[in-house]
Amino acid sequence: MSECAEENARLFKEGGRVGVLTTRPVDGLLDYFAPRGGAEEGAFVEVPLGASTTAGVVWGEGDGTVAAAKTRAISHVLDVPPMRREMRRFLTQAADYTVTPLHAMLRLATRVQGLGVPTAGMRAFRLSDRRPDKMTSARRRVIALFEECAGAALPAKEIEEAASVSHSVVAGLEKLGVLIRESIPRDKPYPELDLDRHSVALTEDQLDAVRKLKSKIAEGKFSSTLLKGVTGSGKTEVYLDAAVDVLKRGRQVLVLLPEIALTAQFLGRVADRFGARPGEWHSGVTSSERRRLWRNAGEGHVQLVVGARSALFLPFKDLGLIVVDEEHDSSYKQEDGIQYNARDMAVLRASLCGATVILSSATPSLETWANARSGKYERVDLPSRFGSAVLPEIVTVDMKAEDLPRGRWISGPLALEVRKRIELREQSLLFLNRRGFAPITLCADCGQQINCTQCDARMVEHRFTNRLMCHQCGASRPFPDSCDECGAEGKLVPIGPGIERLAEEASEMFADARIELLSSDFSGAPNELRRKLESIARGDADIVIGTQLVAKGHNFPHITLVGVIDADIGLHGSDLRAAERTFQIIRQVTGRAGRAEKKGVAMIQTWQPSHNIFEAIVSGDDEGFWEAEAAERRVAGAPPFGRYVGIILSGVDPAAVRAAAGEMARTAAPLRNSGAQLFGPAPAPIARIRGRTRYRFLIKAEKSVPIQRAIIEWMRLFKLPSSIRLTVDIDPQRFF
Repeated sequence: MSECAEENARLFKEGGRVGVLTTRPVDGLLDYFAPRGGAEEGAFVEVPLGASTTAGVVWGEGDGTVAAAKTRAISHVLDVPPMRREMRRFLTQAADYTVTPLHAMLRLATRVQGLGVPTAGMRAFRLSDRRPDKMTSARRRVIALFEECAGAALPAKEIEEAASVSHSVVAGLEKLGVLIRESIPRDKPYPELDLDRHSVALTEDQLDAVRKLKSKIAEGKFSSTLLKGVTGSGKTEVYLDAAVDVLKRGRQVLVLLPEIALTAQFLGRVADRFGARPGEWHSGVTSSERRRLWRNAGEGHVQLVVGARSALFLPFKDLGLIVVDEEHDSSYKQEDGIQYNARDMAVLRASLCGATVILSSATPSLETWANARSGKYERVDLPSRFGSAVLPEIVTVDMKAEDLPRGRWISGPLALEVRKRIELREQSLLFLNRRGFAPITLCADCGQQINCTQCDARMVEHRFTNRLMCHQCGASRPFPDSCDECGAEGKLVPIGPGIERLAEEASEMFADARIELLSSDFSGAPNELRRKLESIARGDADIVIGTQLVAKGHNFPHITLVGVIDADIGLHGSDLRAAERTFQIIRQVTGRAGRAEKKGVAMIQTWQPSHNIFEAIVSGDDEGFWEAEAAERRVAGAPPFGRYVGIILSGVDPAAVRAAAGEMARTAAPLRNSGAQLFGPAPAPIARIRGRTRYRFLIKAEKSVPIQRAIIEWMRLFKLPSSIRLTVDIDPQRFF
């Protein structure tokens, strides 16, 4: 039996005193008496708290500090598998590492509606083959929802919520025979995967990688391996083959993906490989399906789960493998609410249950690269592309030598190559990492820029919707006819390019070309994005214009040219990881060129062609780049060779935030005594978001410093007003 599966839960008899951790913001455990029939350690329960009830978990024995006369009994034990000891340890250690209250971690692990609902059958609807003669937008959303759910039956309430339609729309589709009512079991087990189903024939490099991974899996204990392979090398097939070994041992597998946009393609790939769909976990999944997956993960009735970062908090019965695909992706860092990095938490969870971790990437994070270099992680390389495909030729275009007209961004050499691809009926991809039409809109009369009223950020023009949008808080407004400052009409002008402006330029330059845009602004529902990706893959577009969404794992076999517009964007500012991120995203997007038998070309438009990042990409010297970047960070004592922690104070009243920050600075002796350095307080680079003023501290320390303990001791010395919010960001990815 695996380490993760070993469990000897303690049983508390009726009337025994137990300590319950609730999901309410209450410090520590609360004492209750075990109910009739007793309660197992780890049991999910409902308990009275004040005048209401709340959910909780039996965490251990009560401490007896509350008098028996004031101690109440557990209301009832939920009919779900108890939380395993390794899961409780994971939540505890994750809370300690991120300096997060344990009740908040428990809430993250129990965000499922209806856990206590009986598992008997329920009424639901299934999509038939019929379609309505009159197709409205509401009906189209309902049908698209069922297509996204691969034909699963859905309760009426979920259909209404997920498709944003009224009950009458569902009832009308039932009357037309488009939806068929039936009774289905709640939370039914997932279909068994066919582990012996024929897979893709692997190359020698892939087979060697699979052998190395399987040897670690066979040891049955924790290990972490960097699977580094160039784009198109077949990393997915390698880790799916390794997953078969885990599944045949009766253990479960979790594959984390950085974006929901990647899920549909990947699920189809898994279904082809194993003859059935795996469990799916992300924000786009219906609430009943989330409850079903949560319960089946705990009961061991789902073998393989594909999900977003929060899938790490599912109550797996026996987790044997965690794959973090595109492990370098910044989407793995949760920056709202609880601040955690799913990559690091995956390693922590695996270490607690004897599981294997595979960190897969063509451009690993410097942290993972350094851990592999030091021997802390294993490393397996795939240096060549799969099959007959070869790596693209990569060149730079020196924009200093290009005499482009004002308001134009596609250089002459790139335009020439695009025209060649159109004539050859091949595809071109133009990459620009800016959403919208233009990043700045200003008045030509008074020079005033249009800024967000709630944030210290510019509003971005989105011409296709004729609106301005703040990319910090999401606020939007119609594009104005006149300047807010001076009232001048017709004087608002765009400054700089976004992908909509690039599409406008491409439409003028290549009048007969079919142009498709890909970014989070246009992705819509997952099913709509899937259809768009499939259309591009079939060759139904001549030019694809996109943001970083296009760099994330998509396979476009007809793209033979990639043009990177304004490659220097990410190098501006003082971001610690600016060079690393620029290298990663350009390396990833240039790898989209030439994925089939046709060789690709990638052209990088830059004002700094001799920059070490671009020279490393052109020469293919990835290791040289990482060595140079690591050397700079090591000298500076920066991550991964040192520790950074961000502390952010925010509030509506600027004076109150400033005063609270000053009080914190005056009480920071425990932090300084630990050996850490404290910088600040200072207004954050974006000093106001959603109407809240923000002040920042930055803590810098050597890796040996017990920084979390010092922060907790520091925070005990001051009490913030209830109007002030404090956020602790261990290992920050961004410094905004």
